[in-house]
Amino acid sequence: MKSFEEFNLKKIIKKRKYQKSPEAWDEQIFYFLLIDRFASEKDYPLYNEKKDYENALKTEAAKQKWLDSGESWNGGTLKGIINKLDYLKELGVSVLWISPTLKQPIYSENYHGYGTQNFLEIEPHFGSKDDLKNLVDEAHKKGIYIILDVIINHTADVFLYDDEDPFYTGEEYPVKAFRDKDGKAVIDPENPDYSNTWPEGGVWPQEIFNLATFSKKGYIRDWDSDPEFREGDFFSLKNIDTGSGEVDDYKPSEALKVLTECYKYWIAYADLDGFRLDTVKHLDPGAVRFFVTEIKEFTQTLGKKDFYIVGEITGGMEFAKSICENTGLNAALGINKIPENLENVAKGYYAAENYFSIFTNSQVLSEGENQWYHKRVITMFDDHDMVYKPQHKERFTADKKTAPLLKNAVFLNFFTAGIPCIYYGTEQGFDGSGDHDKYVRESMFGGDFGAFRTRNKSFFDRNNPLYKEIKKLAELRNKYINLRLGRQYLREISEIENSDFNLPQVDEKRCTEIIAWSRIFSQEEFILAVNCELEIAQKSKVLIDSEIHLPGEKFSCIYSSDQKNIGKEIEIKEAGEGRNYLEIEIPAKGRAIYKSL
Repeated sequence: MKSFEEFNLKKIIKKRKYQKSPEAWDEQIFYFLLIDRFASEKDYPLYNEKKDYENALKTEAAKQKWLDSGESWNGGTLKGIINKLDYLKELGVSVLWISPTLKQPIYSENYHGYGTQNFLEIEPHFGSKDDLKNLVDEAHKKGIYIILDVIINHTADVFLYDDEDPFYTGEEYPVKAFRDKDGKAVIDPENPDYSNTWPEGGVWPQEIFNLATFSKKGYIRDWDSDPEFREGDFFSLKNIDTGSGEVDDYKPSEALKVLTECYKYWIAYADLDGFRLDTVKHLDPGAVRFFVTEIKEFTQTLGKKDFYIVGEITGGMEFAKSICENTGLNAALGINKIPENLENVAKGYYAAENYFSIFTNSQVLSEGENQWYHKRVITMFDDHDMVYKPQHKERFTADKKTAPLLKNAVFLNFFTAGIPCIYYGTEQGFDGSGDHDKYVRESMFGGDFGAFRTRNKSFFDRNNPLYKEIKKLAELRNKYINLRLGRQYLREISEIENSDFNLPQVDEKRCTEIIAWSRIFSQEEFILAVNCELEIAQKSKVLIDSEIHLPGEKFSCIYSSDQKNIGKEIEIKEAGEGRNYLEIEIPAKGRAIYKSL
């Protein structure tokens, strides 16, 4: 479509039944994938570690081909995702967040989808409009909701300045021309020839194909300087002028109004359940509020009472909290200190308190600070950007020493406060690392840029011990409300031979103690614990809630990485000074959950 006037929302939604929102988004399990890297329609042989590991590095030419392939299209499609919905459902996924699907410039290698050239068409590499709709329909049949990554902050690199590399100074720069289908800057910026530039030249729909759409202030250099980070270009991607004014009196630009209508179209057409809004830090809060309000009011008319909009908000958790509260965003991605602390606590490199202190203790029905973090933060480790690792990107298992603790990391993610999200490939132990984003965006289906430095091998192995363990943990989370909603308390521990209780600490190198915490809901307590030691099983005394439990009462092990411990009962003992404890044993690099009887 050339214009947003070519569709009629009232006509599209007439007599159509739409998927309702879930009762509670904070009880879901999310999974994030990059379309180009997840699944294609072609079947490749399943990866065999002994035979296939680093099979793409056998010669210098082969290695260079693998490296180059990481920066271009690999062949993942929307139909490919449809073929893997059963794989995701069995894993325990209930919300699928997919990378942007809209059309990229034909002259670019924007395989990631974050540089849109046409906001009303699907990127042909990914498939068609029907493919997106079919994906959503098939996912809904399996009880999976679909969240689409969307962008209103910028477009692709659709024009060239007179000065090819202008940096932000606060002033507007003159524009030489919009780019044509070959990427050449030859389209008159003042009076574009819409007929002869469609569909590959310029930027669409037609209503935004003009200079007034853009702020035209050059590249951001200082990513923490306001208004530079809101008005400047995100590298070569061209910043959209979304409007002006304070959040309560914001005047949206015509471009923002048009893009909002475009995204309403995709909801109406494909029955989407939510959005992940990209680069929120770089948007005026008023623009975010306008977009969120318009989208939520529209989706209410479709019967979607809680269309979910998650913001990608860098700049710290307090900043993210403020933006969410002022704009109406449902939640924020925990991309600030959460991934770093979650990963390093699981590996034993950080003290447990570093992570648990993010989610302060309070009453379960309180709307206080910890409940905000609990209900409105998506928690994950590993992702496609890893902003907390600006120089060297690497997945959890790239650290070979602590790679065996990946199951503990998922355990922490699933059973601590927040809404857990899995990054594609984690369930297969992907170990990408390097000085470029591509190294953590491996192809899962095969092709030229396969995980573990392979070519033409797929990784949808349901017998992988990691896949099977995550499936088991998801089933536990779904079974027990305490593990989803319970109040959370990091517990003090003590060695068996003494009674000096303290929070687990990191020595000169790593934490070598058990990390234990409680989830309490409706006066029922669960004790959860992980062991960061890689070779040694450990025993510890763990304090419990002495207001709920008395000495002599019992807990039962409902889950353990050591199968023989499941079902065992342990008795509450008195520690003195009104404190009670359990004596637990956790296998090396292991995990356990105890439930009060």
